[in-house]
Amino acid sequence: MAWSTSELADLAGTTVNTIRHYHRLGLLAEPDRRYNGYKKYGVPHLVRLLRIRRLAELGVPLSEVDRVADSAGTADRLREVDADLAAKIEQLQQARGEIAAILSNNAPPDVPAGFASVAEHLSEVDRSVIHIYSKLYDERALADLRDIVEEDAELGDDGKEFEALPPDADEPTRQRLAEQIAPNIARNLVDYPWLSDPATHQAKSGRVVQETFIEAVTELYNSAQRDVLTRAALLGYQIAQEVLAARDDADGTGSPPTP
Repeated sequence: MAWSTSELADLAGTTVNTIRHYHRLGLLAEPDRRYNGYKKYGVPHLVRLLRIRRLAELGVPLSEVDRVADSAGTADRLREVDADLAAKIEQLQQARGEIAAILSNNAPPDVPAGFASVAEHLSEVDRSVIHIYSKLYDERALADLRDIVEEDAELGDDGKEFEALPPDADEPTRQRLAEQIAPNIARNLVDYPWLSDPATHQAKSGRVVQETFIEAVTELYNSAQRDVLTRAALLGYQIAQEVLAARDDADGTGSPPTP
């Protein structure tokens, strides 16, 4: 019995292109040809093809098919493959969970992971910043950041005026916005002390985080917005220090730590 390439593919439940690919990789030997030049596959080819397909179905990389099939260490390699599959399954389950959250919250598909529930409160720039932060800080920091977004939303801070601030905004407008934003910054500094020393939650080196942060702020915000953020940060820090000092006095613990 001899089969053509298409017949062999049909028998094995695969495609002609897959068989050709196996030939190119050297996994499946080239068969003899009929008098008319067409390939003539036999039972050994079918068995070999089915064995390759079986290992591929188990997740064995094609580059390792021969080693797994012939090696005495097959069990160890299969355990490694199983571990890889378990990791992929976990990733897929996480992706499905994220998709479910995106759909249920009608969030943009590119919303940063874990932020679908607060997506409606995030501007495009906010999402960009959080995407960058997700590579600079650990999961605990990102969870706190999500809580901060929720808290700001509950307090009615929609940030629309800041988002629309033109580069040539006048001095009174800049100062007013800074004073509006500062209390939220102060609250966050008090509630999340690590914000004053973010190194404890950095996923990259301090130099990389600092350089990336500066570059991101420069690119994502115009000059007036950067000025407002700087002013608000300074005011927010002062307010936070006053809150902490008052808290320490009330607790009888003395003066707040020197910054």
